[in-house]
Amino acid sequence: MVQKKRNKAGSILIAVSLFTALLSGCSGNKDGNSKPVNENAPSTTNSTKSDSNSPSDPAKPDTSKKVTLNWYLLGDAHKDTDKVVTEWNKLLEKDLNTTVKLNFTSWTDWQTKYNLLLTSGEKIDMIFASSWSDFYKFAKKGAFLDVKDLLPTYAPETWKTIPEQDWKDVSVGSSIYAVPSTFPEYTPDGIVFREDWRKELNLPEIKDLDSIEAYLDGVKKAKPKVVPINGKAWNEQFYLFLNYYDFKQIGGDSGVIAAKSYDSPRDIVAYPFTQEFEDWVKRMKNWAQKGFWSSNTLSNQKEAGDGIKTGNGAVYWRNPAGAGGFINDLKKSNPEIQLGYFPFTRFHNYAIPNLSINNGMAIPKSAENPERSLMVLDKLRNDPAYFSLMTYGIAGLHYDDLGDGKHILVPAKGQDPKVVTKYDIASWGWRYEPNMRNEEGGWSGLESLNEEFKAESKPNIFAPLLMDYQEVKTQVAAVNQVLKQYGEPLMMGLVDDPDKALATYREKLKKAGVDELLAYVKKQADAYYDEKGIK
Repeated sequence: MVQKKRNKAGSILIAVSLFTALLSGCSGNKDGNSKPVNENAPSTTNSTKSDSNSPSDPAKPDTSKKVTLNWYLLGDAHKDTDKVVTEWNKLLEKDLNTTVKLNFTSWTDWQTKYNLLLTSGEKIDMIFASSWSDFYKFAKKGAFLDVKDLLPTYAPETWKTIPEQDWKDVSVGSSIYAVPSTFPEYTPDGIVFREDWRKELNLPEIKDLDSIEAYLDGVKKAKPKVVPINGKAWNEQFYLFLNYYDFKQIGGDSGVIAAKSYDSPRDIVAYPFTQEFEDWVKRMKNWAQKGFWSSNTLSNQKEAGDGIKTGNGAVYWRNPAGAGGFINDLKKSNPEIQLGYFPFTRFHNYAIPNLSINNGMAIPKSAENPERSLMVLDKLRNDPAYFSLMTYGIAGLHYDDLGDGKHILVPAKGQDPKVVTKYDIASWGWRYEPNMRNEEGGWSGLESLNEEFKAESKPNIFAPLLMDYQEVKTQVAAVNQVLKQYGEPLMMGLVDDPDKALATYREKLKKAGVDELLAYVKKQADAYYDEKGIK
């Protein structure tokens, strides 16, 4: 699902002006200590809705009144979701005198539907929330309820077990506007490659940019009919550029503004004007001349992974989870092909996890039963029976627990996988690592990579820095158009003279307003870094 999220995140910026108009109607450490962000214990009696505390025991929630909660998740239901929710409601009714009506947005035009849910006045008790579904903008506009004072009473296990840094990720000012997932998720860029060809051709182990180039060159020379990156090679090349030089894109935009490195977040530049970029485009001209990709690569809509499947390609850009799915699928369709994976984190030996609010759950201001929703979420995250049911489906049908605390078999033994498909809904919002299980038979490399990433992890200081670009929207549009028209061909080596093309690109960016855009981003970034105490 990570790939889908990533692809959809970029489109959110386009609708910023619509979001702002819609929202105007809204009222308005992973250090192992698990220490709450609010070190002074918050009030535990600030309950304002239907579940008033018992007068005899103000710290104990009252569930004497039966309620039905209205919840929303993104995406689509599984064909067996009704069966699963029926079993879930049996548990909830017994334990909390509660049932949940679970709704889905579907993936078709989900952004518009999500925005309308938060602005239409519909009574919603809990909804999926994420940085990529505009959590920070909605929180600042007053769309979500501050749950800081409710958490200790109505979600005590969650309050105790979520690390301080994760609470910071879902805070705006002194308020907490969501419950984050607690599952370190790493989705760095990297490449899948034909490892069997590397061994066959006695090519060097892939460990840096020079060995990547040697691999591409070796494959092309030994197999002239093969196009090493066979399809639309933009992602393979562009993310290689960013990661090799440690450029960090700023503000949720895929344009030309970036911090020079993780260690210098305030050194923000328009990277086409750097020496690194100049060196890169000359190198890419050489790669294009050697035939590492086709001359029509920018118009080619075929995924480079398709070329690997047909034996006509060697390299494919993926994050680790995407690589795992691709490798597993290929094992079934092309078992003779052996694949390897190189994460770009190894260029600088650190990894950045997704924000905990990359997946989370929030309570809209319209909620009628926020306290009971928090109680349900507390059970859902922390009770293994609840968690497994709503994450993996019905035991004995959708999966078997293999008993090692780490793996499940999908589907359950004796079930026809064509009939009983993997139970897969947007359960990301209640992820809690101790309850997570890996699917037996999955790509073994993913677990070892995650351990590698955890050992070198650094906090994500860039993802929360999202901007609406309203005051520089003209410059954003013009700069991105210049990037597409002049920058992409230059970066893919599809120009006759890189020096001349680079001069033209820089000139066009200046005319498009890149300096004004850069100044705006720097101003917003500095304000954010000042607020967070980032040097």
